[in-house]
Formats: sequence, C-alpha cells, structure tokens
Amino acid sequence: VGPKLFQYVLKVFLQSVQLLYTLLRIEQPSYILLQNPPGLPSMAVARLAALCRGSTLIVDWHNYGYSVLGLRHGRSHPLVLLARWYEKLFGRLSDYNLCVTDAMRRDLWVNFRIKAVTLYDRPASHFKETPLDLQHSLYMKLAEDYEPFRPRYRSGARAGADRSAFTRRDGGRVLSPGDRPALLVSSTSWTEDEDFSVLLRALEGYERFVEEGAELPAVVCVITGKGPLKDYYNGLIQKLHFKHVQICTPWLEAEDYPLLLGSADLGVCLHKSSSGLDLPMKVVDMFGCCLPVCAIHFECLHELVRHNENGLIFRDSQELAEQLKMLFLDFPTPEGKLQRFRENLRASRQPRWEQSWEQTVLPLLGSRE
Repeated sequence: VGPKLFQYVLKVFLQSVQLLYTLLRIEQPSYILLQNPPGLPSMAVARLAALCRGSTLIVDWHNYGYSVLGLRHGRSHPLVLLARWYEKLFGRLSDYNLCVTDAMRRDLWVNFRIKAVTLYDRPASHFKETPLDLQHSLYMKLAEDYEPFRPRYRSGARAGADRSAFTRRDGGRVLSPGDRPALLVSSTSWTEDEDFSVLLRALEGYERFVEEGAELPAVVCVITGKGPLKDYYNGLIQKLHFKHVQICTPWLEAEDYPLLLGSADLGVCLHKSSSGLDLPMKVVDMFGCCLPVCAIHFECLHELVRHNENGLIFRDSQELAEQLKMLFLDFPTPEGKLQRFRENLRASRQPRWEQSWEQTVLPLLGSRE
C-alpha cells in the first residue's frame, strides 16, 4: 500500500534486515561471494556482515544494476544515478572483484577504479549433446502438452504410437527422419532487454522465403522461460498465422532444459546487454551443448560469439531471416555451415565451470590465506 517510492523503500529495508540477520546467524564464513546485480541492498549488507565477522567479501559482477534500472527509467533518472553511485562505492569497498568480460574489467577500472579479475561464465558439466534416444524421450514427453512436438501425418503416412515430430522408434532403434522440421531454440526471462519481436519478424521473413519456393524445412521454434512480458509476446504470437513455422513457449523442468539445448539444431539469442559489457549465459549453455547460435549484436559479444566460426551475429530481423534461410538450406544434410559451426564447437573444448573456477578463483583465494 501507499506510494511506489514508499513501497520500494520499505521493501529494501525489510530485505536488508532479513539478509543481515541471516548472515550474522550462520556459521562464520571465510568468504562472502556476492553476485551483482542485484546489489541493492545486498552489497551494503554483505559489506557490513563481512566487517562484523572478519570475512573476505568478493563481488562477482555480471552486469551493472544501475544500467538495468536505466532500461525502465532512463540513464539520467535520479534513482539510476543514485544506484550508480551506490555500486561504485560498495564495489570499491569489497576485497576482491570478479567480472564476466574483459570489456567489463576495463570499464570497472576506468570508471569506478575497481580492479577486477575476468572469470568467464562457463557451462556446467550437464550441458552437452543429447543422445538420440534421450532426444526421443524428451520429445515424447513434451508432445503430451505441446502441439509442435507431435508428429505430422501426411496422406499415406503410417501412424505410430512411438513417434514425435522429430524422431520415431523403429523396433529398438530411434531414427531421425530426413524430412523432420528444424528445431530452433531460444530462452529468455521475458524482460525489456530482449526484444522478441525481432525473432517473430525474422520468422515471418522465413515463412515468405518458403512461400516463394525456397527449399527449406518447416521450423519448430521453442522459446523457454517465464517473466513479466511473456503474456505480451504470447499475444503477438497468437496473431501470427504460419504454415511452415510453429512456435511454443514452454516452461521446462530444470533437468529438461539442457536436454532440449543438446537436441536442437540452432539457438537464437536476443539478449542486448543493458551495459554492453556482459555476456548472455544462455549462449554459454548452448555452446556447452555444441549448439550453433545466431545472436544479436552488442558491444562485447565477440568475446563469446565468433562470427562465421561458432555462430552468426545479426543486427536486425531481416538479417536474421537471411541467416536462417542460409543455415537451413538442404537441411538436415551433414554439409553446410550449420554442421561446420557444430564441429568447430566440438573441437574448441572450452573448459567447464569447475575447471574455470579452479584456474582463476582458487589461486586468488589462496593468496589471501
């Protein structure tokens, strides 16, 4: 109840009390590791708790909270300027700082005089390519609730109980028919920093290519996640009338998400960093599954997506539509760029999260002992 500002101040106060109470009650930690954002009120509370308990405070910068706030209020809003000052102050009061890109490391030093170590996000070990039999089980499970995963029967085609849109079981073997649709996957928290109308317009362009005679497969586009703008975009999706493209927006169980990424043919990322300095974790997970990606351009994306090597970078819906057309020509033959990108990802053998942590962070902590 009451004005929005009052509600916000009250929420911050109650969170501060709850968080401080928890940090002072638990067994004394040697280190307090804090991800930012969100940093309000946790940066100040964690600093206070670290002082009270003799702990080392490490801030892990994944973005700037003030830049996220600026998406809603504008960069010059007093609340945004206050948030920037707050992050600068308490970032400098931390004992160590980690960040997710070299671009952010440089920015922290130039603008905040904060010295940070780059710790790139890496996929967890369970993000990997999905064997065909597990793909089939996943498709059959999703087909119970989502029409695009159900088989399409043409005249003369034999119906079967153990068949999905992408696979069928023949005796003891799982097969992937050559005329199956392409599986396009994206994930989102449905917030302002991802404009999914770009993908929808690109799919409209793809539909036109097929109607004009291009030999392209049907596409199933799966957009996973939940968030405040999901209903808005679902409304836009319902107004589309495609013949060759199907879209669904499921909320997946945690164990099914890596299986879906490991089964897909192409990932799409529409994350545009509010600061231009962080990298999308969804692409990190996709690369862990050797899934090629088309990603929308922003300042430091090249630190993760290497254009024409492990994926493609686009700037608008028209360019994305052209990329989808190019990648899905002659699908699903083993030749072509899509397969070459996948082979490059397999060959790159990026370290997993545990290895990256041991190589970068543990030496840092050891120097404190």
